[in-house]
Amino acid sequence: MNVQQDLDIEALKNGDRAEFAKLVDAYSGHIYRLALKITGNEQDAEDVLQQTFINTFKHIQNFEGRSSLSTWIYRVASNEALMVLRRDKKEVSIDQDFEDDNDEIAKPIELADWSRLPESEFQTAEASKMLDQAIANLPIKLRSVFVLRDLEGLSIRETAQALELTETAVKTRLLRARLNLREQLAHYFGEKSREDTK
Repeated sequence: MNVQQDLDIEALKNGDRAEFAKLVDAYSGHIYRLALKITGNEQDAEDVLQQTFINTFKHIQNFEGRSSLSTWIYRVASNEALMVLRRDKKEVSIDQDFEDDNDEIAKPIELADWSRLPESEFQTAEASKMLDQAIANLPIKLRSVFVLRDLEGLSIRETAQALELTETAVKTRLLRARLNLREQLAHYFGEKSREDTK
C-alpha cells in the first residue's frame, strides 16, 4: 500500500481538511481490517478506526518522516487496538511473556500436507471463516505481527516500526504465528485433503 505519494504531508500538517479526507479515504479500509483482526469485534474496530483518525489529525505535526506515513498510521491504529484490548481486559500487554522471542521455535504437533488441495479449497467462505477464527485465537503478540505483515502487506521493517519491535522479534513472532495457524488449521485442511484423494 503506497498511497503516501498521493498525499501532501505539508497540507495535512497545515490542517487541510480536503487532504485529510483523502487520507481517510485511502486508509479507512486497511485500518478497519487491522482493528477487526486484532480486536475480533466490529464495534471495537469502528472505535479504533475513529480514534485512529482523530489521533492522526491531532498529532500529524509529530510525524517526522522517519518512517512512511502508512507505517506511522499503522502504529497509531495498532496502539489504539491494543488499548481497546487492555480496556476490555481481553489482553494485558503486547509484550507480556515475550522474553522468549529468541528461544527455539517449538515444532507443531501436526502438519498436514495441503499441497494436493486445489487452490479453490482455500478460497471458500468456510475456509475463510476457519482462518479468521484461527487468527483470533493467536496470542495478541503473534496476531498483531501476522495481521500487519501477512494480511496488510507491510514489510518486516515497517511491521517492526509500527509495533516498535526489532526486526528479529518480528521475524520470530511471524514464524510462530504461521506455525500456530498451520497447526490450528491442520485438522480442517487435513480432512479436506483426505476427502480430495478419495
